[in-house]
Amino acid sequence: MLYDLGFILEKLYGPFRLLSSHLFLIIAGTATSFLLILILLPRFYERLPHDRGREFAAEGQVAKGKPTGAGMVFISIFTIVSLFVVPLGWQQVAILVLTYLAMLSGYIDDRSQKSWGEYVKGLMDLIIAVVASLVLLGSGTRMWLPITHVVFQLSPWLFVPISTIIIWFSINSTNCTDGVDGLSSTLVILALISLGVFHYFIIGHTEIAAYLLLPHYEDSPRWAIMAFVMVGSLAGYLWYNAHPSEVLMGDAGSRALGFFIGVLVISTGNPFLILIVSTVILVNGGAGLVKVALLRFFKIRIFHTVRFPLHDHFRITRQWSNAQVLIRFALVQILITIVLFGIFMKVR
Repeated sequence: MLYDLGFILEKLYGPFRLLSSHLFLIIAGTATSFLLILILLPRFYERLPHDRGREFAAEGQVAKGKPTGAGMVFISIFTIVSLFVVPLGWQQVAILVLTYLAMLSGYIDDRSQKSWGEYVKGLMDLIIAVVASLVLLGSGTRMWLPITHVVFQLSPWLFVPISTIIIWFSINSTNCTDGVDGLSSTLVILALISLGVFHYFIIGHTEIAAYLLLPHYEDSPRWAIMAFVMVGSLAGYLWYNAHPSEVLMGDAGSRALGFFIGVLVISTGNPFLILIVSTVILVNGGAGLVKVALLRFFKIRIFHTVRFPLHDHFRITRQWSNAQVLIRFALVQILITIVLFGIFMKVR
């Protein structure tokens, strides 16, 4: 909306063309979403459901009774602000709708007296992931890989399953990572900043993309703006979720965030980027999913001495405090992102 308005208003007063600057829209969207969450979130505490406590989670009873489902608030603000600041194409609109649906599926579970079963949640996540993959298919299947500079067209019959698996796994890994005050939101913010910078400054920039032997994607600035609007919304939530937390995001937040990360990764044209931006999330939450799946369906036992999510293992076995888990996990993710981005971008 603001993007198109800038072209109209600049005829009346030249400086209005600033509204058509992608960088300005990134700044405006990030700041606006952050301030709105900072102001509005506490007003919803009484209306949000309250955490039931998780029997098998470390310190699960500490969260019992706290307002949860805050994802309903910050995903709603993210959606509204995006409608104003993002130059929306049909794919961005579709992803906004699907992100909101992912949030609603989690929020309904947050409000339920009895938690939904794992298979029901998994099936809903799968449906949303498949639809998102079909939406992303509309921009083509041009892909690139690390190490080599070859760009190729991936068959839609491969693109959709690969995209679906990545989005589904991202949803559930992020959901499993939500268990320590500030941990999930901090790791997601790091992932979103990495993806936003990559979209805007690298594959969204013709000359830089050409210098690094990467394909240029015209829609990348749009995805970058959406990424940073989500950063602002999540930062506003983190203000109140920092230890000791006042409010929890619930499944409403973690599922929508995992979905959005998966979509942004696929939109870069390189599915391997999820290993860079979400390494700790995948290991912390995703490895537990693999462990349970192998044991349940194939009777194969792995990591039998390690408790998952991994943050519970370090809190119980290694006696790390919540602050130590948060800071050390975030530091590991930052270092991994810097090193792997350097390798992926330059060794080509």
